[in-house]
Amino acid sequence: MNDVAALTQLPPAEAATRILAGADASWARRFVAEVDRREAASRLDRLTSRWQISNAAAAEIFGVSRQAFSKWLANGPPPDREGPIADLDAATELLERYLRVDRIPAVVRRESPALGGRSLLQLARTGESAEVLSAVRTMFDLRRVQP
Repeated sequence: MNDVAALTQLPPAEAATRILAGADASWARRFVAEVDRREAASRLDRLTSRWQISNAAAAEIFGVSRQAFSKWLANGPPPDREGPIADLDAATELLERYLRVDRIPAVVRRESPALGGRSLLQLARTGESAEVLSAVRTMFDLRRVQP
């Protein structure tokens, strides 16, 4: 087993201790920034994949050009976009938990009276990412259906 595989078998705190034991603080900050960048890009990739939207459609959601969104996928999004990305990622995670993955695109496109006749995708396109997350939470709130 290689060193990286061995590290992944450890509890995260112990793995971090071993990784950082021989590293200087500057390297550690760069390492963490790179991990954060890759994680953020993967959340964006998951959004486009699960919702079956193009990079151009995702760019529209975040109010940027397609080229800027492509740079986000390569280099990570700017920190000021973390809120909407986190909201949509959390909504996507809930959709994955409660739906078959192949049903997600239809669900996010379905207009709903509860959303004022709009769909989750339309809400996202108008910058209402917090409302998307709230709507998805409500959608799967099983306390609503219990007697």
